[in-house]
Amino acid sequence: MRTMRTTRALLVLAGLALTGCGLYGIATDPYIDLAQHPFDILRWAIGGLVLHDGLWVPLACLAGVTLARSTPVRTGLILAAAVTAVALPAVLRAGHHNGNPTVLPLPYLRNWLLTLAAIALLTTTWALLHHHRKRR
Repeated sequence: MRTMRTTRALLVLAGLALTGCGLYGIATDPYIDLAQHPFDILRWAIGGLVLHDGLWVPLACLAGVTLARSTPVRTGLILAAAVTAVALPAVLRAGHHNGNPTVLPLPYLRNWLLTLAAIALLTTTWALLHHHRKRR
């Protein structure tokens, strides 16, 4: 029980430290002008919070309850969804460089699919090992 409390406290401290780093980065970024557009960042942060808590977490919980009863499969699905959430903007915008070919120059669709394939392979391996251990 004590180990769990220590772990939680360390995770909370790590989360607060990362939040502080992010806020410092926003405040000191030369491309972000907080003086002229302070509500842009606030709107972005609220939007992210609403999407995370209003859409992402309920969908992840629903997928965990209905699609995957085993920990490896549930973890693989959540990881694939997180990778998709990060990669999807680049995948959808690939090729739209507006005259600057250095913007989004990589094959994002291929890389995203390769990453999903690697997640599927690792998840399958983990699930098989987990099943094999449970049978023993």
